[in-house]
Amino acid sequence: MPDATAYKVLSHGEWEVLERDRAFNGAQVDLADGYIHLSTAAQLAETLDKHFAGRDDLMILSVDLDAAGDAVRWEPSRGDQLFPHLYGPLTMDLVLAYGPLVREADGSVRLPVAG
Repeated sequence: MPDATAYKVLSHGEWEVLERDRAFNGAQVDLADGYIHLSTAAQLAETLDKHFAGRDDLMILSVDLDAAGDAVRWEPSRGDQLFPHLYGPLTMDLVLAYGPLVREADGSVRLPVAG
């Protein structure tokens, strides 16, 4: 069974748009591809290393895939891994938790927790 939670990496500016508008239509790459790119917890560190290296202005959002329903499709991407893709806006009601990007000493990503 696929994960029920996925993660979205946003810049602080993108996060401000989501907070203000209560919806985010995607970063440039998302808009170009026609869906919002998400990663599982196991894929997140590699996504950050590949697409966001050296950035210190990032937020990590936990996204409720069950609540997104049919808007989520699991599709092959990097290394034929299945990635969750959100076809539609990322709305605040799908966000379970959020926080700034924090790396642990071993390089893993500290996942945001609600509360």
